[in-house]
Amino acid sequence: MRAQVDESLCIGCAMCVSMCETVFSMNEDGISEAITGEIPESVLSDAEEARDCCPVDAIVIEE
Repeated sequence: MRAQVDESLCIGCAMCVSMCETVFSMNEDGISEAITGEIPESVLSDAEEARDCCPVDAIVIEE
């Protein structure tokens, strides 16, 4: 599974980072970005919860 953040939707609230910092981080523009590789199985549920809690639905997780 891989995560993607739609930077045009992200408002920089950093909720995803606080919920799953293994997968999400804030870039220099204050916008969230996801790791480029596979989401580690050990944090997949945290990443999915971060996606579900994103206030602007900017996160997609897909195979």
